[in-house]
Amino acid sequence: MGFETVEDVLNQLESAQYIASDEMATVVFLALATQKPVLVEGPAGVGKTQLAKAVALCLNRRLIRLQCYEGLDEAKALYEWEYAKQLLYTQMVKDRINSVIKDAPSLAKAVEKIAAQEDAFFSDRFIQPRPLLKAILSPDPVVLLIDEVDKSDPEFEAFLLELLSDFSVTIPEIGTRKPVTIPLVFLTSNNYRDMSDALKRRCIHLYIDYPPPEREMEIVRTRVPGIEKKLLERLVKVMHRIRDMDLKKKPCISETIDWARALAALEVKDLTPRTVDQTLNLVLKYQSDLILIRQHIAELLTACPGPEPC
Repeated sequence: MGFETVEDVLNQLESAQYIASDEMATVVFLALATQKPVLVEGPAGVGKTQLAKAVALCLNRRLIRLQCYEGLDEAKALYEWEYAKQLLYTQMVKDRINSVIKDAPSLAKAVEKIAAQEDAFFSDRFIQPRPLLKAILSPDPVVLLIDEVDKSDPEFEAFLLELLSDFSVTIPEIGTRKPVTIPLVFLTSNNYRDMSDALKRRCIHLYIDYPPPEREMEIVRTRVPGIEKKLLERLVKVMHRIRDMDLKKKPCISETIDWARALAALEVKDLTPRTVDQTLNLVLKYQSDLILIRQHIAELLTACPGPEPC
């Protein structure tokens, strides 16, 4: 299953409740056609992770997610040996091990005989696949989401660059594992640090910013279908005004949706200073931001009086 055209991408994403721009749909179409990874950058909460989830849903593919963090290494991302299982098997075949080394004339020869049997304990049976290896060995193509890659160390980024070149993995004890299928890869970044030029060259780049008011209203309407048009228009306009202010953390699209759901639950028909003051905690996550916006509630509502542009 795939996408026939860019328009098809737009339509299928919309059916998955993801309202994409033409640029986003084009990048998704080309990434699938060329088997290139997509590096999606932009502020937190603008739908980078959700895009990968929506594409997986549209393509009917399993989503495999690797959450990046500082200190993440290959073992946590690729594979680990199940040492407890190896030890258990060792205990279970203890008698057999004794028979292997019983004729050894010295300790060195005994170790040599045991070493000759190491393939029995370093095999696929004892590997615990992590997200990257799962994606490579999956018999069916998957969507691989490498989330918040900017939080990982530069050394791990270099490892990713090598992996994404051909999706082959060399496991020292058992050899190289080549991909069964090529995953569709999305890497997301909140600009915690700059990604290397080498990684950017390897990927199709997509920057997702806060959407324009018209598309944000469409996004919210998709998630909160019962919201009144007048309230939605005013809500989005106020949200854009809030984002223009000097805040520690600007509210994202998911917080617009949360605010809309809360107002719908309260059966609010229009924004008033009292309503905004009581529900701002859904939008702003820092006390300093709350204090600042509460000082400008009247100004915000006056600047955005209704459905006309403000």
